[in-house]
Amino acid sequence: MTENEFIHILALQHVPKIGSTTAKKLIAHCGSVEAVFIEKKSNLLKIDGIGTITIEGLSDSIHFEEAEKELRFIKENHIGYSYFTDEAYPERLKHCIDGPLILFKTGNINLENKHIISVVGARKITTNGIAFCEKLVEDLAPYNPVIVSGFAYGTDITAHKAALKHNLQTIGCLAHGLNQIYPKVHKKYMADVEKHGGFITDFWSSDAFDRKNFLKRNRIIAGLSEATIVIESAEKGGSLVTADIANSYNRDVFAVPGRVTDSQSVGCNNLIKANQAHLLSNPLDVPYILGWELQDEVKPVVQKQLFVELEPDEKVIYNYLKENNKELLDVIALNCNMPTYKLAGLLLNMELKGVVRPLPGKLFEVI
Repeated sequence: MTENEFIHILALQHVPKIGSTTAKKLIAHCGSVEAVFIEKKSNLLKIDGIGTITIEGLSDSIHFEEAEKELRFIKENHIGYSYFTDEAYPERLKHCIDGPLILFKTGNINLENKHIISVVGARKITTNGIAFCEKLVEDLAPYNPVIVSGFAYGTDITAHKAALKHNLQTIGCLAHGLNQIYPKVHKKYMADVEKHGGFITDFWSSDAFDRKNFLKRNRIIAGLSEATIVIESAEKGGSLVTADIANSYNRDVFAVPGRVTDSQSVGCNNLIKANQAHLLSNPLDVPYILGWELQDEVKPVVQKQLFVELEPDEKVIYNYLKENNKELLDVIALNCNMPTYKLAGLLLNMELKGVVRPLPGKLFEVI
């Protein structure tokens, strides 16, 4: 990419009414980013979804002036970047219609590893949430995954620190430019993260710090990854937005269940209840459902829980699945002579007891 092309990309990114999706549409229509700025407005207005308000800022020279300033910042601070058509641009983000036009990055990021997961959750994470998050990363470490999160309080920093502890690559997706860090208290972790991964953002150094940026940032967290794991969440929160975006990208979503009385488990329980996430009670369910394989012959040992107390109906289900291996929910209900609503509740209890697990397509099997 020439410097002139890069300046035009930055200038297009700076136009207020033109987001990533619209920018890509304009570039595809005009043939290049430079052509967007010289194309007749009458021709641009023929593009589906493009209106006068959208393109009115294209002729303003301020965008090129700001682009020059940002380029100086990038050069002076040795910031890396990748355009959405570049080979170095994250492969999974290329398949996201609203993936950033350009990404800025620092550190030693290597996304050739196909096992990339995002770990998100409550900022006010509980001790149980911390324990599960740390156990999750520890158990997944043999698969050498890349751990992606938002470098925020709570779940995010717990996931990053756990990744560093197990010498895994970790990536912080920021909701601001690379000239600052939020929260400031996490600055002490920056050097280690950049050594074992790095930071990614599509925000400029001149962008104002704004809470709405976090929601925009979440599309990168979801888009980079094969799957998004929600550790804890209240009824509403940014983690649920990330899960929703991941679902819209047809990515897997996992949620850790909790007691119905726990406020920080409401969001996860709702995701599971609405079939918007796999129930995650055992960290090793992640590689199982995603089909990960270890490169060596050493497989992690899954210890079955001994002497689990099963209710009479649960024993009927367990014995049926033990004889028939994987089976559909409706088929289990038919053969065990149970209504589906009752069976679903029993299977949930059995998942929590660690004796069965769900599979894609409403299948279940004995662990």
